[in-house]
Formats: sequence, structure tokens, C-alpha cells
Amino acid sequence: MTLTYGRFIAYEYDRMVVLFSMLDGQREVPCAISTSAMDELEGVVRASAGQREAQFMRLRERIETCAAGKYQATEFEGTPPGIILRSIDFRKER
Repeated sequence: MTLTYGRFIAYEYDRMVVLFSMLDGQREVPCAISTSAMDELEGVVRASAGQREAQFMRLRERIETCAAGKYQATEFEGTPPGIILRSIDFRKER
């Protein structure tokens, strides 16, 4: 099954990630993207904490396309298993 968009969850300053979810049917798939990956995608030096949700929304299509590719390739990490995106994930061809 293919992933569809889910929801923005939170920005975690301690881990420097934005948490979001995607859906596989009714199942929510936990996902995260590093803030450095988002900054690199947008070409900014470093967005402030208050700008992270808006930044995610601007980049959402690219982020979710990359997450769906990792999901299809079953590149899960962590417990519970989820999708984690880093800058390198946007550099390689899918």
C-alpha cells in the first residue's frame, strides 16, 4: 500500500527533529526529519524553533515523497519502527 499524508506532530528541540506521521491505510506510521535536512532543502542557515512547523508545511510534499520512498524500500529505524529522514536521503536518487 502507498502512504498518504498524516499530520504534523511536533518539533523536538532536544533531538533537533520534526515529528510527523503518514498513513498506510488506517495505520499511522511515525516519521521524523532532521532540522538540518529541512534547512538544507530550503537553503536557510538555521530556522528558528518558532518557524519549524511553517517550514515543514512549505516542504511537506518533498518530505513526504522521500518518506514514502523509504517506506516502500522498508528502510525503518527505531522502536517503534518508523521513517527517519536526514539530509543524505534527499541527495540520493530514489
